[in-house]
Amino acid sequence: MALIQVQSVSVAYGSPAKPVLNNIGLDIEAGEFICLLGRTGCGKSTLLRLILGSETPASGVVTVKGSPRQRPDPVCGYVPQKYSLFPDRTVLDNITFGPEVSEFNLLTRWSPRFYSRRREFRKEALQLMQRLGLRESDAGKYPDQLSGGMQQRVAIAQAFINKPRILLMDEAFSALDPGTRQGMQRLMKQLWRDTGITVVFVTHNTKEALALATRVVVLAKPAPDQGAGILMQFPVAQPCAEAEIGELTTRLESVFGGSEDLEDSLVPTA
Repeated sequence: MALIQVQSVSVAYGSPAKPVLNNIGLDIEAGEFICLLGRTGCGKSTLLRLILGSETPASGVVTVKGSPRQRPDPVCGYVPQKYSLFPDRTVLDNITFGPEVSEFNLLTRWSPRFYSRRREFRKEALQLMQRLGLRESDAGKYPDQLSGGMQQRVAIAQAFINKPRILLMDEAFSALDPGTRQGMQRLMKQLWRDTGITVVFVTHNTKEALALATRVVVLAKPAPDQGAGILMQFPVAQPCAEAEIGELTTRLESVFGGSEDLEDSLVPTA
C-alpha cells in the first residue's frame, strides 16, 4: 500500500460552489520526492492541505499509512511559503516550540522532567541548525535579524525536529532571491537523500520541479470553470542532467502552451 493515497478527491469552495480539484487520484510511495507543478490557482496548495489534514475533500478520501486524514499531526511536517516563525521568539525557541508544546501542557511545563527534556530538545535543535548551515551564534537571534534564506532554514528545522515521516512544502523557496533559492534547493535535496523522508513539494517553477523531484505531477484545469485534474505525471532520473532538464522543460511548456504559463526564469542545480 502506498504511503499516501488520494482517492477520487474533489474540492469546491464558495456558494455557489466553485470547483477547485476534480476526481484526483494519486499514490505516493515512501521515500519519493514529488513535485506538484502547475499554474497559480490550479489547486496545488489545496491538495497539499488535504494531505496535511487541515482541509477535507467534498468527495473522495486522502489517507496516510491507510488512515483517513482528519487533522494535522506529527506524521506530516509542513513548511509554508511565508515563514512560520514567531517574531518574539529566538531561533532556538522557535525550533523547540513544537516538541515542547506537544509533550507538555501548562500544568506539566514547569516540572523537573520539562527542564530535562528542554535541554534535550535544545541540544537536538543546535545539531539540526548546524546541519542546515546555521551557526550556534544564530540561536539567540530573532527572525527579523535573519536573512530570508536563514529564516527558511529555521522553518525547515521546525518541521524536522518533530521527526515527520512526510514533509509538505508549499512554494517554500518562491520568495527567495535566485542565488539563495538555488542553495536551498541543494540543501533540501541533500536532506532528502540523507533522511529518506517523503517530500511533497508545491511549485510553479518548471526547472525547480525537474531539479528536485523523483516524480513530477502536473495539475491543470481543462477550463476556468472546472476543477483541476492531473494532466500528466512522469518520473525524473536521479540525478537529472542539465540537458534532460531542458528537454523536459520544453515538453512541459508545449503542454501548457508556452513558457509564460509557468515560471521558468531560474535554472537550479540538482
